[in-house]
Amino acid sequence: MTARGGIQMKYAIGIDIGGTKIASGIVNQQGDLIQQEIVKSDPSDREKMFEKVVLCVEKLMNHSSIPLSDIDGIGAGVPGKINRENGIAIFQNNLPWSNFPFSERIRDHFKINKVTIDNDVYMATYAEWKAASLTNELFVYMTISTGISSAIINAGQFVRGAGFAGELGLIPVYAPYEKENRERLEKTASGPALEKHAKNRMNSDAMTAKDLFQAFYNKEPLAKELVDDLTSSLVQGVYMINSLLDPHKIVFGGSVITHNPLLLDLIKEKLDNYLIDEQRHILDNMSISQLGNGQGMIGAGLSVLDTF
Repeated sequence: MTARGGIQMKYAIGIDIGGTKIASGIVNQQGDLIQQEIVKSDPSDREKMFEKVVLCVEKLMNHSSIPLSDIDGIGAGVPGKINRENGIAIFQNNLPWSNFPFSERIRDHFKINKVTIDNDVYMATYAEWKAASLTNELFVYMTISTGISSAIINAGQFVRGAGFAGELGLIPVYAPYEKENRERLEKTASGPALEKHAKNRMNSDAMTAKDLFQAFYNKEPLAKELVDDLTSSLVQGVYMINSLLDPHKIVFGGSVITHNPLLLDLIKEKLDNYLIDEQRHILDNMSISQLGNGQGMIGAGLSVLDTF
């Protein structure tokens, strides 16, 4: 298919794999998400989980006007630790894929030679970095959702460390409302953590994170207290990133903050109390993702079409 100006448009399939759902989409080289499909995950067994991935892609292609023969390759974002070179999903907290040869299995099933795989947050980060149109700057993406994590791109290259860099959710923070007054950030400020504390403090087994924020918007004192505590924990994590890396830009994603954008204002307000003058530039360079839930698919697709 030819794009405007006579340029041959290229397409890839991007897959965003999680313990709850799998999303696949067709992405072009400009980062547009053309079509998408979502199916529920089945993490009860490694083969059943893989079958769900295959089903998601097949459903996508069944109603696509772009044939599989026009697809350049398949990219996938998978939680946890990944061996990108060999296409192996090494370790995940919420999937049954210990040392699973993902790329080989996808390649064999769909008869497509080019398959890329990376950590799901890294794939989302790549999409956000492309959208921000940065070149030589240091960029950080932070997701606040079922888990908390981050990834870093400096001058167009990921900062990977030994392979597990960016796991911000593992950092312990001061949290006086926890039993030991200190807990890993993911255990005290993620969506499930928020729901757990809401049920305990508001004495309701039916409370969800959505209910909590609605109570917060209604100015209920307990909800306000809990959201304030959540923000205090998050700010400690953000300040660690800022002090260590001094990034030019931080973009936030994940359902907790994208559904409640007021959180960004609260984070900035508390963060300002930590910052010295030389660090305050970050307050004008923090934003919430504009790519929505498609960022993982877009990043995975672009990982095939770009030199990644």
